[in-house]
Amino acid sequence: MYKKLNTVIVKHPKEAFISQEHLRSEWKKFNYISEPDYMKAQKEYEQFLSIIKKHVGHIKFLPVSEKVGLDSLYAHDPVKFTEKGAMILKSGKKLRQPEAEIYKEFLQEKNIPILGELTGDAIADGGDLVWLDDRTLLIGRGYRTNDEAIRQIKEMTKDIVDECIVVQLPHDQGEEECLHLMSFISIVDENLAVVYSRLMPVFLRQMLLERGFQLVEVPDDEYRRLGCNVLAVAPRICVIVSGNPQTKQGLLDAGATVYEYEGNEISYLGTGGPTCLTCPVERV
Repeated sequence: MYKKLNTVIVKHPKEAFISQEHLRSEWKKFNYISEPDYMKAQKEYEQFLSIIKKHVGHIKFLPVSEKVGLDSLYAHDPVKFTEKGAMILKSGKKLRQPEAEIYKEFLQEKNIPILGELTGDAIADGGDLVWLDDRTLLIGRGYRTNDEAIRQIKEMTKDIVDECIVVQLPHDQGEEECLHLMSFISIVDENLAVVYSRLMPVFLRQMLLERGFQLVEVPDDEYRRLGCNVLAVAPRICVIVSGNPQTKQGLLDAGATVYEYEGNEISYLGTGGPTCLTCPVERV
């Protein structure tokens, strides 16, 4: 989650949002806070992309597709990468399920290895899978990831993961809202995590402290502004949505470098921060 990001998959809002007319007809269906501004979204994304380009050698763009919707902007969720290739997932949000098929075709075209894919009743989002280290995988069990997916993911990763730790997620805002494991924890170095402790199970918080993690605590108002959603492009080199001054200061106090981007249209309105906008393929 924190090593130097070498290859990443993203999707530009031009390809995800299509047009202002398309946004106007779709934003309520996808449960956005309000209708994003198409032109502002592109400007915000270019600012975000300029940060990524400074640190990431290879950026691959998902293509436009009529089969997927607005949420395809959040390239993190349909797959999760391991050292042996991608796990193709199946979103717990039904509107997002077609994204996995498009993603699989894209990976095959780019000759990017695929480790396996979920089948049957299994559902899981990439946002519920967090690498604590190279051999330890945290899996959030909530409305977006079910027990059958956890069973299949454990089977898929049995040769490369020493420990799968299941984290039971709270009901929080309900089934229609998006609460992922990554909603309240971002790993930004081997011993540094940004957390919103109010939503964390006690065992998880204690485990992080026992393993020597320093925790940057996100306040309530900044959690709602996606302050806990922090992308590490390298150890302690972080990208966050602007408007989270306490979280930013906590990271700076921990010796991190912090880049900010305006993310109202592309992040806040769709509840998807910088980790959601990026699918890390290779970290070195």
